[in-house]
Amino acid sequence: MAEKKMESESDETIKRQNNLDEARFYQCSDCGKSFTKRGYLQTHQRIHTGEKPFGCSDCGKSFIRQDSLRNHQRIHTGEKPFLCTQCGKSFKERNNLRNHQRIHTGEKPYQCSECGKSFIQQIHLQLHQRIHTGEKPHYCSYCDKSFTDKGTLTNHLRVHTGEKPYPCEECGRSFTVLCGLQSHRRIHTGNKPYFCAACGKFFRHWNTMKHHRCVQKEEKKETNDTNLSR
Repeated sequence: MAEKKMESESDETIKRQNNLDEARFYQCSDCGKSFTKRGYLQTHQRIHTGEKPFGCSDCGKSFIRQDSLRNHQRIHTGEKPFLCTQCGKSFKERNNLRNHQRIHTGEKPYQCSECGKSFIQQIHLQLHQRIHTGEKPHYCSYCDKSFTDKGTLTNHLRVHTGEKPYPCEECGRSFTVLCGLQSHRRIHTGNKPYFCAACGKFFRHWNTMKHHRCVQKEEKKETNDTNLSR
C-alpha cells in the first residue's frame, strides 16, 4: 500500500514537472516572459503589438482583454455586482471590493520599508514612497512645477486654466478642488466638525482651529512667564 502511494506521488511529481517543462515553450519572444497556456501568451503579446480587439459599442474604447471590456461597460450600464456585506456598498470590480473591505478589517498589507507606514492599496504605498525618493513625475505644462501624483497636478492646472468644476448648489460659488467646496458648504449647513479639547470650542475649518490652538499656547506661555517673574 505504501509502495503504491509512493509511486502515485512520484507520478504526480513527474506530471507536474512535465507541465512546467511544457510551460517553458509558451515564451514571449519580445520580453522573455513565460506562460502556462498559449492563450495567456497571445493575450500578453498584445501589449507589444498594441492590438486591442475588444471594443466598447457605447464609446468606442478598446481593450486587450475581454474581461477588461466587461468591467469597462459597467460604467455605461451602472452595474455594480460586487457587494460589501458589511456596509452594503457595491462596486464595479472585484478588486475594488477587496480593497474596500480592508477599511472594515483594518488590514493594511502594503508597508513602506523606509518608515514602516502601512497602506490598504499598493498604489497608495507607491505614491507615499515618493516622499522618501523625492520623485515628482507629473509636470505642469504651464510652469516649472512638478507633483508626486496626477490628481495634485490636475488640481494645480486649474490655477492656470481658471477651471472651477465644483459649484455650490446653495449660492453658485465654484471651486477648483472638491475639498474647497466641502469646506465652503459648512457656511450654509452650520456644521463645525473640528473640536478644541482644551476649551470646548468648535470650528468650521481645520486651519482656523489650528490657529486657535497656536494662540492658546502663546497665551498660556505668556501667563506662565508672567507668573514666574512675580
